[in-house]
Parts: sequence; structure tokens; C-alpha cells
Amino acid sequence: MLKHGKKYRAAVEKIQEKIGSSVAQVLKKIKTFSYANFDESIDVDVNLGIDPAKGEQVVRGSVLLPHGRGKPVTIIVFAKGEYADKAQQAGADYVGTEDLVKKIEDGWLDFDYAVATPDLMGLVGKLAKILGPRGLLPTAKTGTVTFDVESIIADLKKGRAFFKNDKQGNVHFSFGKRSFDNEKLSQNLQEFLKALRAAKPPAAKGKFLKKVSLSSTMGMGFVVNPDELLGLE
Repeated sequence: MLKHGKKYRAAVEKIQEKIGSSVAQVLKKIKTFSYANFDESIDVDVNLGIDPAKGEQVVRGSVLLPHGRGKPVTIIVFAKGEYADKAQQAGADYVGTEDLVKKIEDGWLDFDYAVATPDLMGLVGKLAKILGPRGLLPTAKTGTVTFDVESIIADLKKGRAFFKNDKQGNVHFSFGKRSFDNEKLSQNLQEFLKALRAAKPPAAKGKFLKKVSLSSTMGMGFVVNPDELLGLE
């Protein structure tokens, strides 16, 4: 993780003091300090009140962002027969079985989501060591192992995205682009925080959303008050 110097951190703290933790003000300031020559993603980092070492406190889930993430997604589907036909008709970018497995084993990973019908999970399991660490392995928990390939493809194309805590108990999530207006960014962030809060495991005690900060891909991060969007103030 990038470590900033004392002067940088002090500058950020001064700016934070001036703008406070209002989501609207923070989003405005993030755009002001965004100088990259590309359309940066706007990200949220959430420190959760969990013990990530305990399996019963793992946080994972998905959210359908009302305005998507601002980029097209590439979807592959492991299916055959009528389900392969349905996947293609629904807009899947690549559909296959053994041929798709070999392509990935040979190093191809140019896709955002993988979907599989349940009858092919034995085959897809061969890719667990490749796709698992990258969060690309189809799972029943995320709805990407299903015979209803049309519905999951439609959801993913509309903007459904997945999240999971890391080893430090944090969740990093991109919820839009710098080119989005602040209202769309706020609505996307609100839906994400609602989904994240709903995913709180019963074993987790105390404050769940301990710290929430926003940043652009190349920019500085600012702390926000999640209660403002969740209506808990």
C-alpha cells in the first residue's frame, strides 16, 4: 500500500477539516483534485468492525448500482446446449466449455465476470486456482452459478457488482467515474453502503462501518459520514 509523507497527510487533514465529512462536499473536492488525463474511477474504502480471520465474519455480497460503473463489462459463460444459446442471446461475450477452460489455462483473463451452469462446475473447478484469487470464480453465493443465465447476464450488464472483505477487514469498491455527476455518484454509493450493511454477519459485534473514505484512482482520500446516506443521522 502506498505510504504518503507527513506533509502530504497534514495537507489532506487540513482540507478535510475545511470540507467536513459531507458526501456532497467530499465528492466535489475529489473532482477538484483529480488531474489524471483519463476518466478516473471513484472508489470507496470501508474499514469494517469484523475479525477477518474468523470464517463466520467474512463479508461478501453484491449490489445493483442504479447508474452502473461507467464502463462496459465483459462476461464469459460456461454453458452448453440450450443454456449456451440463451447466454449468447442474452449478450454474453464468450460462451463455451472445454475450449474456454483451455483458453484461460493458457493465460487469457480479459473478462470481468464468469458465469457457469451448475452441471459444468466440475469442469470449471479446474480453474479454481486461477480464478479464485482474482474473485472471478463462479459461485452460488454470488448468483453466478445458475441455469437462469439470462437473468444474471442482464443484471451484470445493468451494473451488478460484487464485494468482499480483504485480509485486513476492509472492502474496496469502485462505484462510478469522475465524469458522473455527483447525484449519480451519491446514489450509487448509497446503494452500495446499504448492501454492505445488509451483509453484516451475525457474529460481528459493535460498530460495523468503522471508517468510510472516498478517493479517485490517482487522488487523495477523504473520510465521509456514511450515516448521511443511510438516513441514520
